[in-house]
Amino acid sequence: MIRQRAENAVKVLILLAIGGMAGAAAFTHVHDLTVAHGQPNWIGWANAVAVELMAIYLGLEIRSRRRAGRPVGFVGVLLVAFSLLSLAAQVAEAEPTVWGWIVAAVPSLAFLALVKVVLSSAPAAPAVATDEGLEAVDEPNPEPVTVDPEPVREPVIYAPVAPPARPAASAVLPPLGVVHPTRPGVVGVIR
Repeated sequence: MIRQRAENAVKVLILLAIGGMAGAAAFTHVHDLTVAHGQPNWIGWANAVAVELMAIYLGLEIRSRRRAGRPVGFVGVLLVAFSLLSLAAQVAEAEPTVWGWIVAAVPSLAFLALVKVVLSSAPAAPAVATDEGLEAVDEPNPEPVTVDPEPVREPVIYAPVAPPARPAASAVLPPLGVVHPTRPGVVGVIR
């Protein structure tokens, strides 16, 4: 229990260190590229925040949509687009050599890999209250839930019912050639 907590604390510290440094490098490259192409300093930072935080947000959105069973296609395309923007800024600020491009791409790729690992991690095991506090429970083979089937209902048999008798046409229609009292202009009924 204590070892697990210590391990989790170390993971969080590593996560924060890598995320902070990679994020700072990626933010700086996007900012510098924006300013180098004629934009004011504050717009450089605004672009850096928009590009880098959008990738994190879209990763979170994909995770929540998957849990809800909703489609993730469009959000996934946006994540790839913003990731490519970040990566392009890294490479554009690099020395124009293969190694310069690779080294410049490392912060962006590390940041995106970190986001992917964090967002794809499995949820924690449920906690159970004990005398010493909460303890995680690992249930590798949970008991299957059985559901009693609905009781069998006896079929209901309906007796055929004859359709109601229809009156003969002569009982409903007036005789031929007789003027109907409510319609003086109509003579008889066409049969």
